[in-house]
Amino acid sequence: MKKKLLAMLLSAATLSMVLAGCGGAAAPAADAGAAAAPAEAGADSAEAPAETPEGGIRLVNNKVEVDAGLKKLAAAYEAETGVPVVIESLGGGIDTQATLKGYYQADNMPDIFVFEGDIHYPTWEGLLADLSDEAWVSDTEAEYVADGKVYGFPTTTEAIGLAYNADILAKAGVDPKSITGPESMRKAFETIDAKKDELGLTAVVGYYTESSQLWWSPGQHIFGTYFDSGLARDDTTYIDLFKDGGKLDMERALPWAEMVALFNEFTDPAGVSGTYDAQVLGFASGKYAFVTQGSWIGATLVNDDKEAYEAAGSFEIGMIPYAFIEGQDTILTNSPNWWGVYKDGNVDEAKKFLAWCASNDGGQQILAEDCGFISPYASNTYSADDPFAKTIAEYTAAGKTSSWHWLSMKEGIGQNATGVVFQDYAMGNFADPQTFLDTLQQVCTNYYAN
Repeated sequence: MKKKLLAMLLSAATLSMVLAGCGGAAAPAADAGAAAAPAEAGADSAEAPAETPEGGIRLVNNKVEVDAGLKKLAAAYEAETGVPVVIESLGGGIDTQATLKGYYQADNMPDIFVFEGDIHYPTWEGLLADLSDEAWVSDTEAEYVADGKVYGFPTTTEAIGLAYNADILAKAGVDPKSITGPESMRKAFETIDAKKDELGLTAVVGYYTESSQLWWSPGQHIFGTYFDSGLARDDTTYIDLFKDGGKLDMERALPWAEMVALFNEFTDPAGVSGTYDAQVLGFASGKYAFVTQGSWIGATLVNDDKEAYEAAGSFEIGMIPYAFIEGQDTILTNSPNWWGVYKDGNVDEAKKFLAWCASNDGGQQILAEDCGFISPYASNTYSADDPFAKTIAEYTAAGKTSSWHWLSMKEGIGQNATGVVFQDYAMGNFADPQTFLDTLQQVCTNYYAN
């Protein structure tokens, strides 16, 4: 197992080979491994983890935007039970999984750690405690199951869609419900762009493609809309094709690539080198009518970017489908990741902590109100103070959601291959959507072949 994990640590090095093999334009070699290296100044650094007090547990989280909420959760649990919980948050430019693999090599694994379902399960197979008999399993439909056993604890429901500032759209005379396909999406963008100055906008859409730290946004999430937009939750047609050697269905992929071209046309040029924080702050400040981030930014708007959001009027936020084919009417929802329990850690205490987190009388209030998590547990009675909570609830109630099958892509493909292609396209290195698509296809094929 250690040899397997060590080999995976080297996966970032495959990027240069993948891009060289396809003959497409490549980002500077220095960018290729940046996401696997410690973050630059201003992001989170890969500091040594805090020591876990005797009898306590340590949890590694990959969402720095909820670090404060999780630490409040840990403090409440310790106050109630006497068991200390150390929260270690990794994010920004930190490759959480690479860090965890390093911890495993150093015999320094946390008791609870985050993993992204099918992408990461093969890495940790055999190292996760079986959670099948836990009481909370019967209270949710979002647990992670592999080989007939439960290995993942869900914390929240997140959504991927094209987020919008409802106030700006109203001032521009654009009804978000009228955006049902590529023609109406272009019309809306053009209408808003013509009024950009009077609306105080920097750009119509904040579409960021910087590939060393933001590879996951276009390289996984925007790419993931190709697999699932408009489809039933159990429809795996396009991900199944992709898993067979990285193949794309060109009939479906071309209109999707044309949507990406539309984003490039109407985005903030700073997006090719800008950070996640800058992208979200731009939207929070009312500088973008749309933003290509999912519902997780809601917690940032009402916390870290609260002043900017309030200064911009605390505008209503909505979300529309990435409708690159006329009539696609679903947003993509899923548990973005799960907490797993390391089988050789403090398993009993870790299970007790998860049970408390799932309880309406335990951690659900803090997870909702302080972390902004939209609960996947039926017994929960707490609502997240989250701008996206209403939108997600409405789409879910209407049965207008698709799944996140991009989680089944080969591990590392977003970071080590596809993310760079999106950035190259945004930088103008491809002549048209078809050239972008042909390059993306070749990169994916090569990545699956290696």
